Amino acid sequence: MGNVLERNCVRLAGRPDARPMMFAHGFGCDQEMWRLVVPAFADDHRIVLFDHVGAGRSDLRAYDRPKYGSLRGYAADVVEICEELDLTDVVFVGHSVSAMIGVLAEQQAPGRFGAHVMVGPSPRYVDDGDYVGGFSRKDIAEMLDALDANHLGWSTQMAPVIMGTPDQPAAAEELTNSFCRTDPDIARHFARVTFLSDNRADLPGVAVPTLVLQCSDDVIAPEVVGRYVHEHIPGSVLTQLSATGHCPHLSAPGETAAAIRAFLPG
Repeated sequence: MGNVLERNCVRLAGRPDARPMMFAHGFGCDQEMWRLVVPAFADDHRIVLFDHVGAGRSDLRAYDRPKYGSLRGYAADVVEICEELDLTDVVFVGHSVSAMIGVLAEQQAPGRFGAHVMVGPSPRYVDDGDYVGGFSRKDIAEMLDALDANHLGWSTQMAPVIMGTPDQPAAAEELTNSFCRTDPDIARHFARVTFLSDNRADLPGVAVPTLVLQCSDDVIAPEVVGRYVHEHIPGSVLTQLSATGHCPHLSAPGETAAAIRAFLPG
């Protein structure tokens, strides 16, 4: 079926003749993180799951530091998958940094995408003048230094904080294990690309229906960021979830799926 599908460990499910839904994972994660949400859409959508190069079961030999030194490199992979499968009118469901990767993919191939679902998106993590991203430059520098010094220790400490669900220790453990499975060199590089990115100027160009899903008590993408994304994407819908933390597809899959379902046309 083509090398791109092997490179990104693409898996297909659902109805082959139905509208495609493409699920894209965030930093330190892989396609397995969507397993609790996907069944809600398998009866009436063509499900496309994949791993970003460097994550999950992707082909690590394909990891090219210059290419993946920008989120546009990941977006190019998304477009290539869509081209290989001849996908159009795609509902692109992107978690965290992948929400912005979806925006960039739409820029590169606007005819392929029909809607965005952004789960905990952030166009810029670093505070900048009047813009509140949730982190100071010092915060990000210290986080990246800690990741450089001790990848496993950072993962063990940060995953439960990012998960934000102290009442669900199994979910925090799953995220911790996912972080720890990631190649440390690739994780450090992807972290820099993610947390130093700035995609604010790309938001007004989004030209398809967009849902912004915002959690409560999200330390990575706080509510002020979700509102910013909503206000800068024309015609977008902002849905506040009851779920806490940064990974509602793991901690509250039912609520997450219901919010997506309510957004999509019947």
